[in-house]
Amino acid sequence: MEAISSVCSMTGKEKGLVREKSFFKKYEHLLFIGPHLILFTVFVLIPLVFGFYIALSKWDMITQPTFTGLENFRMILLDKDSTFYRQFWNGLKNTVIFVLIALPPSILIPFAVALAISNRFLKAKKFFQSVFYIPGLMSITAVGIVFSMVFNRDLGIMNALFQNDVIWSRQQPYAWLMIVLVSVWWGIGGNMVIYIAAIAGVDRGLYEAAEIDGAGSWAKFRYVTLPGVKAQILYTTVMSTSACFNLYGQPVMLTSGGPNESTKPLMMYIRELAFGSGTSIAGIGSAMAFLLGLIILAISLTQFRFMDFNKEE
Repeated sequence: MEAISSVCSMTGKEKGLVREKSFFKKYEHLLFIGPHLILFTVFVLIPLVFGFYIALSKWDMITQPTFTGLENFRMILLDKDSTFYRQFWNGLKNTVIFVLIALPPSILIPFAVALAISNRFLKAKKFFQSVFYIPGLMSITAVGIVFSMVFNRDLGIMNALFQNDVIWSRQQPYAWLMIVLVSVWWGIGGNMVIYIAAIAGVDRGLYEAAEIDGAGSWAKFRYVTLPGVKAQILYTTVMSTSACFNLYGQPVMLTSGGPNESTKPLMMYIRELAFGSGTSIAGIGSAMAFLLGLIILAISLTQFRFMDFNKEE
């Protein structure tokens, strides 16, 4: 009764303030997700929808797009006489080769470095962490220029070190070896920082309990450290896989896709079709990009399925 009488005694202005507070309480969550939702809509959702429309069209980025349905996808996937068929499958093959070679060291080497830096007996941890992280702050252009000199046939340290006369960018398997070495070196820092933070978050009491039970270094790593960082391993595996499939800058700067387009990934073909010299073929480029996106999505879902550490053993 007192609550009812207090409400009845409110003035119109006070009732309005109560309604405004109630409205704010009801929709305040939108204020927190609103900025991200706006950015996602403008920079992801709208380009995604427009890009799919372009993938179903013939467009030179000058005139109006002409809707052609699935014709672009048919030429890419089924028409063996089409240049786009050869470009797509050659680019995809080269991309998969890079993923298979570069992905394992991109996961294992940063993890090994993180374990070494996290060792309690190691001094100057911040120094070593900075040394391994700094390469990731450099642009691929700068990295490409530096390593082009490192692998130069006449002036490079690699040929001088191994006493050979190899043209790294024009001979296989040296071209792939150069791209993989540069990519792994360039990307160590990001995964390493994630692993260091994950290792630091493992309960120290578990290590003490393992020592009391007589566990050695390998047992503590297998039964304490590894389970404690498995979520981060899943994250870095998925993100590194996506990054490897989006290979572009390294072959552009180091090999220009050679020799004989053997290191030319799919992203290079997509970029050249849409934004290269001559008439743009944006529809084909967009269709290839969507196919690459679907491949990455399928592989990521598969990784989540088989590396689901949260499911019951």
